[in-house]
Amino acid sequence: MTGIHAGRVAVVTGAGRGLGRAHALALAAEGARVVVNDLGAGPAGQGASADPARLVAEEIRARGGEAVAHGGDIATDEGARSLVATALETYGRLDALVNNAGFLRDRMLVNLGEDDWDAVVRVHLKGHFLPLRHAAAHWRARAKAGGVPEARVVNTTSGAGLLGSVGQANYAAAKAGVVALTLVAAAELARYGVQVNAVAPAARTRMTERVFAEAMAAPEDGGFDAMAPANVSPLVVWLASADATGVTGRVFEAEAGRITVMEGWHPGPTADKGDRWTPGEAGKAVRELLAGARTEGPVYGAEEPGQGL
Repeated sequence: MTGIHAGRVAVVTGAGRGLGRAHALALAAEGARVVVNDLGAGPAGQGASADPARLVAEEIRARGGEAVAHGGDIATDEGARSLVATALETYGRLDALVNNAGFLRDRMLVNLGEDDWDAVVRVHLKGHFLPLRHAAAHWRARAKAGGVPEARVVNTTSGAGLLGSVGQANYAAAKAGVVALTLVAAAELARYGVQVNAVAPAARTRMTERVFAEAMAAPEDGGFDAMAPANVSPLVVWLASADATGVTGRVFEAEAGRITVMEGWHPGPTADKGDRWTPGEAGKAVRELLAGARTEGPVYGAEEPGQGL
């Protein structure tokens, strides 16, 4: 097949449904041979099934592409290791890793149990780290052997991780961690020919279609489906390609037909006393600094008892 991924091999985690499925299909359409990973868990991480990954791999092959299914748990070292090994043993190389797997267990902070915190942070943050770690080790070995790769990693963050989201402390914290991981990995792996970026998508998936049912609904008139997962995939496919040379350590928001470069923390107004502040002086300085800040802080309102998750 021809396309910007001709001759390349891509791994996509959480590719059995939603965004991951759309990414896998789009990568294959551009010529990539794809390892389709999905544990087949439910919307809250319950259970497992080989069917979602198998069906997407079969769909790619039915369209004339090449794909293999992988049903391992990529939030375990064994699962992540076997994911990378599957690409290498099946196709002899690995060029791109798209980290996408995840699920939700939304609760207000005071109702959020330790198990729900651990499960969500595990799949989103550890589930990014481990595949990245094993893929990076492979690419480092290639680089040290004299074959510098044109390797790409596309991580999945969220508006919740960038701006916070009520009722999603576990998810938002994990997705913020994905951004930090992206920045560190981009800096550390550049010498080995690896570029690492992150995308914050807005699309209709199992994680959004129930919580934001009205906003995520497909249009009834057959017009542009702004929330279709496939709208996000072209950016992911390009970032995962050799054409994206020079773009690394960046975070992009992708929604409908819009792509936005996200610009994170940067120094704002500063006060320097040249000596230690007293608490009163520090408070007065903070008030003055905030008055000159470019952006206003968030405004929070109290909810009625019983509201929220």
